[in-house]
Amino acid sequence: MPARQHSRGSRHGREVRSSLAGPVLPFLSSRETRFEDIAADAADYVQALWPAELGDVHFQWADMPPRALAGRIDEVPEWAVDAQRRTITIFRLPLQRLPRVHIDDAWHRQIAIEGAVFRAAAELIGRDPWEVAPDRWRHH
Repeated sequence: MPARQHSRGSRHGREVRSSLAGPVLPFLSSRETRFEDIAADAADYVQALWPAELGDVHFQWADMPPRALAGRIDEVPEWAVDAQRRTITIFRLPLQRLPRVHIDDAWHRQIAIEGAVFRAAAELIGRDPWEVAPDRWRHH
């Protein structure tokens, strides 16, 4: 009996198997990953528009603001800006669970997340939000 050659296919001579989800099923997505994707895209966009002012800014995400920050005001903040550390923190749960949208659908929730990123960036550099991303504010 001849020696069997090692191949990249399965032991039954088939080709390489596909991923567990298969090519026709979408990847699993959670509210958290969708939030992070939307916020990261908005942050990349605004940093590309304002490289001198926002190029060194670190955008990060957190579920909720720290208790000390939330306890100082009457409403839950959607972001926090630390000008000395050049950091913007966007808070996921206030944007996802307490959205200020007139229609509660995926597109309007996306606009709310992007708007928080743009307003936080504008606060950091001392500009109006519509100046920071003028073509993205057309629907806000």
